[in-house]
Amino acid sequence: MSSHEQQAQTLVEALPYIQKFTGKTIVVKYGGNAMISDELRKAVMSDIILLNLVGIRVVMVHGGGPEINDMLKKIGHQSRFVDGMRYTDEVTMEVVQSVLCGKVNKNLVAQLNRLGGRAIGLCGMDGALFQAECLDEKYGLVGNITGVNPDPVENAMANGYIPVVSTVAQGTDAETAYNINADIAAAKLAVALKAEKLILLTDVRGLLRDPKDEETLIHVVRTEDVPGLVDEGVISGGMIPKMECCVDAITGGVERVHILDGRIPHSILIELLSDKGIGTMLKREDR
Repeated sequence: MSSHEQQAQTLVEALPYIQKFTGKTIVVKYGGNAMISDELRKAVMSDIILLNLVGIRVVMVHGGGPEINDMLKKIGHQSRFVDGMRYTDEVTMEVVQSVLCGKVNKNLVAQLNRLGGRAIGLCGMDGALFQAECLDEKYGLVGNITGVNPDPVENAMANGYIPVVSTVAQGTDAETAYNINADIAAAKLAVALKAEKLILLTDVRGLLRDPKDEETLIHVVRTEDVPGLVDEGVISGGMIPKMECCVDAITGGVERVHILDGRIPHSILIELLSDKGIGTMLKREDR
């Protein structure tokens, strides 16, 4: 088959998926290597712009761990982690807010715009998008989301914009902002938006039966399988909270959750608009 025929074949294969998802909402949690490498970042951006242009409502939710670490290092402030979560004192919270809501968010918006998208940046304080209370004193100013107001995101999408959301929340129990885990924020937002899909971009192929062997990728996990996989040790370490987010999203009404390898260029398009499932998909038992 010539390369032209192959291109046409790819587009024909994408058509039923485009028809299926047009008008539907997809939340993409963006982080890891896909954020650091220029080539991968560009691929993610063009995927999101393409989905937006064919009528799929895409929301990008982002973290920014490496940039926060860099800024803390610049000001000589020690990063500390408790149970794998960043301990957030007042100085760290100031850095998190200025780096996530400012530098990282606006750079992503500008890049999407430069590539021909129409993006708009929002943080959890805008329109009280994310409301939170202190999760536990031992983590400092880390929040537990108690409410989501999806209106600012809905309004942006209704006007054809791609909302880019940073995960800092407005405190309801104190006059402070709270640092929020980006996976949790993306899952809560997906539920509030009644999203069709939540996609978590990570630095692994997906859920592996043997973490040392990428060929042992588990393609489909039902929510009822998760406790057993945790007991077996297949889901362990940082994958446990990620999976809990996925289960919460599905329990909250999101149809499908995909854990995708952000190191594969255009992994979002391959997963959404082709017959090849390349990551781990979570779904409810009865679907």
